[in-house]
Amino acid sequence: MRQSTGSWDDHALNRALFASYPERSRGREYALESAIARGPRDDFQRDRDRIIHSIAFRRLRYKTQVFVAPDGDHYRVRLTHSLEVAQIARVIARALGLNEDLTEALALAHDIGHAPFGHAGEEALDAALIKAGGFDHNAQTLRTLMRLESPYCEHDGLNLTWESLEGLAKHNGPVRDPNWALAELDDAYPLDLASWPSLEAQVAAISDDIAYDNHDIDDGLRAGFLDLEELLDHPFVATRWHEVERRFPDAPLDRQLAELIRSQIGMMVNDVIAETQRRSQGMRDVADVRAAQRATAAFSAELQDSEREFKRYMYEKLYYHPEQAETARKAKRVVSELFVAYSQEPVLIDEEWLDTMPRHEPDRSRHIADYIAGMTDRFALSRHSEIFGRTPEDLRNV
Repeated sequence: MRQSTGSWDDHALNRALFASYPERSRGREYALESAIARGPRDDFQRDRDRIIHSIAFRRLRYKTQVFVAPDGDHYRVRLTHSLEVAQIARVIARALGLNEDLTEALALAHDIGHAPFGHAGEEALDAALIKAGGFDHNAQTLRTLMRLESPYCEHDGLNLTWESLEGLAKHNGPVRDPNWALAELDDAYPLDLASWPSLEAQVAAISDDIAYDNHDIDDGLRAGFLDLEELLDHPFVATRWHEVERRFPDAPLDRQLAELIRSQIGMMVNDVIAETQRRSQGMRDVADVRAAQRATAAFSAELQDSEREFKRYMYEKLYYHPEQAETARKAKRVVSELFVAYSQEPVLIDEEWLDTMPRHEPDRSRHIADYIAGMTDRFALSRHSEIFGRTPEDLRNV
């Protein structure tokens, strides 16, 4: 069921009852902000814009998606991946009558907490902080947006709405055992971690799966890590591939593959919309979404099984490829050695970070990890080279 909000926003006229409404927001952590009007934007639009204009978002341009510091211009990085997730998420949100601006904000921000070199960097920081509570990229996203990225005079952080923060904290579902970073933020500004997040957050999360399931095919083939014949014979893509061959038998292979990716994404998007509509029947408001006993935005059971099987294939053939594993080992070494260097000789760290360096543990180690986590791949390599006079050879694997 849809209702009109009376907003100037035309899309709000078709918004679902269980969507998130900016006029019903639970507000922001810091209520006192300048009352200067900066255009006709609602709270969720402001959140999206604050994320886009943040330094942390711009740094995603040089952070690893699948391949470390790729030389090729056509490989995806965290920034291009986030933009692709946002595009898919807005399509689904519009079809379901959700708030597109909140959905887009969550999609754009979901990877901001990633360390340099992707999961390899995360593993290195987690090991470095083993006595200080560990490191988790999702919690680091919240830490970055709520405490570290601070362009405003009135408060720390971007001061996003409760709905944006909740969606980022719980984008993979309820959080039963938050790590120290998320627990600390939740104590300061409770985010109801034990419940499901809004449908906007769930749509952003499942759009992330759709994006990397399909776009990693493109990058994996481009790098030569995936075997084309084996890939096209996999049940997850075979049906759409045969249809592409039937419709475009004389098209060049690269165009056929592009059509395959589009077909795969379209199929998955349509499946999510249909399944979410089925699961959301009878829901009267966003509180019903949060109180549900399972995810409301989801793949159908059949697609979920085949998608999981395809993920296993991609992990075996691409993410855990021997060359990928070797590159990850070298990248972890860079991050680990940077952490040790800054811990032993704090004067090596940038002056603004040195000036705010805590004197005692675990805050001291966490501060160093914050600094390293914000680095891009190329900045981490540059700083490592400055300190050690070397970087691992052949760190780039494409």
